Amino acid sequence: MTAHIARPSGRAANQLRSVSLEVGFAKHAEGSCLVRFGDTHVLCTASIEERVPPFLRNSGKGWVTAEYGMLPRSTHTRSDREAARGKQSGRTQEIQRLVGRSLRAVTDLKALGERQIKIDCDVLQADGGTRTAAITGGYVALHTALASLVDLGALPSLPLIDQVAAISCGVYRGLPVLDLDYAEDSKADADANFVLTGKGGIVEVQATAESEPFGGDAFTSMMDLARAGIADLIEMQKSAIDSALETGGK
Repeated sequence: MTAHIARPSGRAANQLRSVSLEVGFAKHAEGSCLVRFGDTHVLCTASIEERVPPFLRNSGKGWVTAEYGMLPRSTHTRSDREAARGKQSGRTQEIQRLVGRSLRAVTDLKALGERQIKIDCDVLQADGGTRTAAITGGYVALHTALASLVDLGALPSLPLIDQVAAISCGVYRGLPVLDLDYAEDSKADADANFVLTGKGGIVEVQATAESEPFGGDAFTSMMDLARAGIADLIEMQKSAIDSALETGGK
């Protein structure tokens, strides 16, 4: 018999929040996507630079990198802008590196040529899972920016080898659940972030016990939930990108 719990949101254990991917939200960026996972909203933009960081000059390879930030009132209380404090927090640096690694994992940097794509992920509203939303929306922004290079004749084809998306899972009141919102994340016994490709490859897994250590069965259950959830997200990405390209959006 399957165990049942009452999640604060009323969702089933394997149910995603309401997800939307609005392509072309930012007028001036080469690629953009406003991604919503329930009440978590992240604006992802992709900017193309016809140059690479110094360590890649004359290498024939390109680069994909990311920056991440939370707006002052994206949470319940106002936080000062990190620019005003003069430095980024360790959390911010860790998340933007994760986003960059995740997107580079599915990009053929040699085929990209000596140009850089910068993905900016700005959290407009936070309710858990901002980093996984940033990766999922960041891929859409990256894809549409690269498509613009193909349209201009600057690239013969998309330098992408796969898709990538991410989702959180956790153990809440003893049961593994998919896509934690803040109410669950703040009280979870364990939480994990899974970054997987469209073909099912693992890019990164971050898993932490918040109280007592969790066992292999719980981890396997979270992985199974993540695989199913990311499969759904991959299809949502495809649909959003296809619709935008058909209508000329970016």
